[in-house]
Amino acid sequence: MVFEPLGVDEATFAVYHALLSHPDSTPEQIAALVELPAEAVLELMDRLRKLDLLVPTWTNPGGEHAVHPRVGLTGLAERRRSELTRLLGELREAEASAEVVAEQYNELLTARSSGDVEVLKGRANASRRIEELALKARETFWGLVPTHIDDTTLSVEESPDLPLLDRGIKLRTVYLQSMTASKQAMEYAAAVHRLGCEVRVTPTLPMRILLVDQEIAIMPMDPDNPTAGAVIHRSPAVIAVALALFDSYWTKPPNCSIPTNATTPR
Repeated sequence: MVFEPLGVDEATFAVYHALLSHPDSTPEQIAALVELPAEAVLELMDRLRKLDLLVPTWTNPGGEHAVHPRVGLTGLAERRRSELTRLLGELREAEASAEVVAEQYNELLTARSSGDVEVLKGRANASRRIEELALKARETFWGLVPTHIDDTTLSVEESPDLPLLDRGIKLRTVYLQSMTASKQAMEYAAAVHRLGCEVRVTPTLPMRILLVDQEIAIMPMDPDNPTAGAVIHRSPAVIAVALALFDSYWTKPPNCSIPTNATTPR
C-alpha cells in the first residue's frame, strides 16, 4: 500500500476513501461499503482521528468529516518527514555515542604498557579487537597462520577474509604445508585465491602473526596457549622485525609454495 509509510494501511485507507465518497454515511453504512465489521470500522475511524484525517465539522459540532486528501495526506507526509528527520538526528547522535562507547570498551579490553603496545587478555577480547582492526585496514592484511586449516575450514561465504577482499584489501596468507593433504582446505585456498587472496604454504611456522597495512603487528600473548590473548604492536622496530619474518616465509623456495593445481603464487 502506497500510504503505509504515512501510517495508513489498506483497511484504513478504504474507510477514509469511503468517508470522502459518502460523507453523510453512518459507521454501519461505511462498514457495508468496505465489507468490514462495524467494530473494525469504528477502530479504523479512531485511527483516522489520530492521524488528523477525520476531524470535527465546524458547522456541526457533533459531526465529523474526512479531511481533503490534499490537506490531510500532504500534512501527514510533512509530519512524517519531520519525524524521520528527528529520528535521523537521534540516529546520528546514537552512532556518535556508540563510537564513544566502543573506544571506552577498547580501553577496558586493553592494558597498555606504552603507546605502541596493547595487551589483550583472553581469546574473545583479542578476537574482537582484531575484527575492529581488520575493518580499519586500508590497503593490506597479511598473515602467518599455523592453524590446521583442515580442522577449521569455513565456507568461503563465512570466511572473515571475504569482507576484506570485497573492499579491495590486498591479502597474503601463509599456511602450514599440511593443509595440502586436505581436499576441503585446498578447495578453500583455491576459492579465496580466485577472489584475490594470495596463498602460500610452508612446512613450519613460528607462530601466528597478522600484519595490518604494514603498520600494526598482532602476535599471540603466548604462542603455546591460543586462549591467552594477543599483543598488538605499533613500534617501528617491532613492525620491521615482523615484516622481515613474514617476508622470509613468503619468499621461501618454490618447493614450499602452494601447489599450482590449487593456486599459482605471484
